[in-house]
Amino acid sequence: MISEAEALEAILAAVPAGAVETVPLREACGRVAPADLAAVIPLPAFDNSAMDGWAIHAADCGSTGVPLRIVGEQAAGVARDWQLQPGEAMRIFTGAPLPSGAAAVVMQEDAGRQGDTVVIHSAAAPGEFIRRAGSDICAGQWLVRKGMILTPQRIGVLASQGLAHVACAALPRASVVCTGEELVTPGTPLPHAGCLYNSNGPMLAALLDSSKLARPVSISRVPDDLEKTVASFAQALSESDVLIIAGGVSVGDHDLVKPALERLGIRPQFWRVSIKPGKPFLFGTSGAKLIFGLPGNPVSAFVTAVLFVLPALRRMAGIAAAQSPTVPARTLTPLHNRGDRTHYFRGVYEPAAGQFRAIGTQESHAIAGLSASNALARLEPDASAAAGEEVRVLLLPGAY
Repeated sequence: MISEAEALEAILAAVPAGAVETVPLREACGRVAPADLAAVIPLPAFDNSAMDGWAIHAADCGSTGVPLRIVGEQAAGVARDWQLQPGEAMRIFTGAPLPSGAAAVVMQEDAGRQGDTVVIHSAAAPGEFIRRAGSDICAGQWLVRKGMILTPQRIGVLASQGLAHVACAALPRASVVCTGEELVTPGTPLPHAGCLYNSNGPMLAALLDSSKLARPVSISRVPDDLEKTVASFAQALSESDVLIIAGGVSVGDHDLVKPALERLGIRPQFWRVSIKPGKPFLFGTSGAKLIFGLPGNPVSAFVTAVLFVLPALRRMAGIAAAQSPTVPARTLTPLHNRGDRTHYFRGVYEPAAGQFRAIGTQESHAIAGLSASNALARLEPDASAAAGEEVRVLLLPGAY
């Protein structure tokens, strides 16, 4: 049995370099930039007005009460070839390009029109209410750095550069195979007592979907039969870059994951990690393909997927911070880890108060508490945290 840190180090070291694909900009949200992107167009691209008002010449800045001759109007859009002279003013609107010779914009509230002239009531300083070209973004300025996630805000700034498509880290294909004679696909009746619905498959596929780091290819179930398990794994590996197996990785007579992988010539790099929940966790590779064997209990499957699968996918995408984010928090409930493995307690993290509260039974099969959780509190072996003490909390997907 190896430590959590050793397991993660081995997994990340085995992650192959990710491919790159180009996608329409509107489909890039949540994807990862594989390279730095710099601005080619300054923003604003031209000097323009920050207000509805009057553009005036430098010679008229600082003065009030003097009628200025109105020589035209400039709305946002096509720039008209205007040349502003001393003693002249031009009606101008927000975002409109400045006429040549304009040194300031007077807000319309600070001026009064009198026929073909306008009188300035409040003196303007040179440069007032003018957005200078390149004052927001200059050409060559970095907009997105390699490994950054393309958020809606970053999509906006890329669109401002005229981009309709953008390069992203390609999404690896992932297959989820759930093992167990007792599993039944949701949506069909339970055939007899002792059966249960397969919750791991939809849960893990949803985790992949929400991460925007992988493209689920298939969710399948295989009974406790060695030949069928071998065939299922072979099929999944033929169509996927990442194989996630839920269940069958322990030492029981019906745990067939390791024998099936061995039949395919795959020897796990390690098996069993010193964490709770999730000790019977397996990792291996087949060429550049990654294979994760998760425990069958739903909480254990979810926790190990968060701790080990998601960091591998982040590294594959080129994200520098591969590990899930953690924050300090004061626990409202006493936590006790009397075992010799690192324990992750599921619960609710309240960011405004910086507090964590454990919820539900902490058994590895108890999915109700997991469904209400947004964080996991980490406690070292043989350690305790009294109410009010600080613990380290791992934020679950959707909580950050």
